[in-house]
Amino acid sequence: MTLQRKLAWAYAAILLAVASINYLPVPGLVDAEGLAFGIFALDPFDDALHVISALWAGWAAWRSHKAAEFFLIAFGFLYLMDGALGMLTGWGYLDLAICFNASLGADFGLFRWLANLPHMILGGVALATGLASLRQRPAIA
Repeated sequence: MTLQRKLAWAYAAILLAVASINYLPVPGLVDAEGLAFGIFALDPFDDALHVISALWAGWAAWRSHKAAEFFLIAFGFLYLMDGALGMLTGWGYLDLAICFNASLGADFGLFRWLANLPHMILGGVALATGLASLRQRPAIA
């Protein structure tokens, strides 16, 4: 099994774990205000997005190296840009929040970083791994 397929399996597990945060009776995961780790709220729409992403990751990992590679590149780009937009506006586009909320403006404070870093790290690692895989392919003559 290739690194790309293993990473896609890991993303499937991570995304399913994230989708379950609101439903696990583990103290400290969600505070009294409904904020995960006291930083951001995950609503049912976010949970559905994470489950769909997990299913995509799992399918790609199961299917083939090329499917996993495509997942890593596409998912990576989408999530990395969602995190970047969150830094610039306070809202992401994957959950359509930017469509329903006015921009809060750019903010590079700690709280905004903590809220957007998960998407930026997951997206950045996926994108970098997927693109590195493309570069390792032999050129077609």
